[in-house]
Amino acid sequence: MLRLKDILKQASISIICFCAVFVCTLFLNYNRDLAGIKEQIPENMVKVVYDGLIMTGRVVSALCGGCLLLTSAVVLCFFVKNYIDVHKKELGILKALGYSNFRIAWKFYVFGLNVLLGFGLGFGGAFMILPMFYKIQNEDGLLPEFSVHFNPELFFALVILPAAFLALLSVAYAYLKLKCPVLSLLREKEGKIVIGRRKREGNRELSFLEEMKKNTARSRKALVFFIWFASFCYSSMLQMSADMKELASVLFSAMILLIGLILAFVTLFLAISTVVRANTKTIAMMHIFGYSFKECGTAILNGYRPAAWTGFAIGTLYQYGLLKTMVTVVFKDWEGVPEYHFNWDVFIIVLISFLIIYELIMYVCSLRIKKISLKEIMLE
Repeated sequence: MLRLKDILKQASISIICFCAVFVCTLFLNYNRDLAGIKEQIPENMVKVVYDGLIMTGRVVSALCGGCLLLTSAVVLCFFVKNYIDVHKKELGILKALGYSNFRIAWKFYVFGLNVLLGFGLGFGGAFMILPMFYKIQNEDGLLPEFSVHFNPELFFALVILPAAFLALLSVAYAYLKLKCPVLSLLREKEGKIVIGRRKREGNRELSFLEEMKKNTARSRKALVFFIWFASFCYSSMLQMSADMKELASVLFSAMILLIGLILAFVTLFLAISTVVRANTKTIAMMHIFGYSFKECGTAILNGYRPAAWTGFAIGTLYQYGLLKTMVTVVFKDWEGVPEYHFNWDVFIIVLISFLIIYELIMYVCSLRIKKISLKEIMLE
């Protein structure tokens, strides 16, 4: 049942895993090789330079790697749930034929192939630029020269172990989702947006479109998280990359910028396209009852705007707090490190670009709504 096409559709999780391991490999492999020459570093420099570089690698790897690993787990569970929702009838037939939940669920380990591919490519890609990264880290010549070494324990910790964990997670999550009556699967029952009595907001009764907008976002919390995370990545990474030119290097700035853009666009397109695809029947029925496609788009898509703006705001605070901590705590004893202040010019530029890009994506998705055919939906 799990075909190659189904696996290829999940390329977004490979991209997220690639970014996670790419960043962690750069800094953790550097830390391992730096620890190997600790005795060659002059004693008066060990405490300041060595400890500062080691702490930087640990902080960046923990924050970026941990955040991206959590995101990979969420996206993986989302794909498993989406696959089960789409193939409920086939899975129900298997259960009716006597297949146990575990016998079906363990096949979902193949969802870990995308994870393994992303981790492997991220590890290999990092090794391709590690020599350049080492030179940039020591461009001031404060440390003795040392070469890149392959650390097998890092390969196991960054590729094999997390890939096995996420593969087991997909099996466990599929097993939990399959623990439902066979008839529910055969009838393809799923949680639908239920709008009962009109709710009131203060002294004002909500209209049908306003209530639809609230319930659409509330019924799909995973998509709310994706849109929040996309906005968070765009805000934090772009603002951080602009300041990294002075605090670190141009390579580090470009790396953060590229990772931020990839994560933001991948998760945002994944979320919004899924929203439209999951609500095709609702949109078609609304259009039958006289609602325009613009009103349908407003009801379906606008409920996610608060999550987007909240993610942007938190991303701004996150990057400011992280950089301020790095400058005032980690590198407080380093000479020549400039003071860090909030960059309002960069904030305004990133905010305007985010507004334009987000609204453009919303507009493109609203055009997709116009292409929804009632005839095709009724024939399903």
